[in-house]
Amino acid sequence: MIVLLLIFLGAYLLGSIPFGLLVAKSRGVDIRNVGSKNIGATNVWRVMGRKWGLLTFFFDFIKGLVAVLAAKWVAWLGLELMLSANGAGIVAAIAVILGHNFPVWLKFKGGKGVATSLGVVFGLVPIAAALGFTLWIILFFTTRYVSVASIFAAISVPIFAWFFYPGQTSLIGISAVAAALIVLRHKANIQRLLNGTENRFTPKAKQ
Repeated sequence: MIVLLLIFLGAYLLGSIPFGLLVAKSRGVDIRNVGSKNIGATNVWRVMGRKWGLLTFFFDFIKGLVAVLAAKWVAWLGLELMLSANGAGIVAAIAVILGHNFPVWLKFKGGKGVATSLGVVFGLVPIAAALGFTLWIILFFTTRYVSVASIFAAISVPIFAWFFYPGQTSLIGISAVAAALIVLRHKANIQRLLNGTENRFTPKAKQ
């Protein structure tokens, strides 16, 4: 139980590192006060340019992937005999996403969890994650709506997981939970899409 709690706490603290805020502040910008005021990669890209947006995406992705793989490694070492590698990964997955979405350092006001969730599912269901990311790319470049790409790609992952990981109920379940959280975090975007007021992605000039 102690090891399980340490996995959860460690993953939460890793997830709560606000890389978007840190990347922007390294350039003298408080990303919480500009653009959509979100600390995620999309807002960083819009405000500061592609290089900084991709850097933020990479860091947010990596923390999700590292949290899951590190937890699996702990389980493989046999430090938590009551927990399988996938079980440990799922605990870390939940914690790191919660950390990103609700970081304690920022009064629980974090990002929408797309990049971090992508890292998580790559650590748990890599085939489904790769297909979901491919769908994201297709939808983004055809619609230019980040929200549309993110929502439908997220929903696709548990479907792909069900197809490629039959019988892995826990992995399919956590993929569905991650997708549901992404959809909920895009509630305002969904309303703007329905109203026809959602903005298409228009990045800042290259920097």
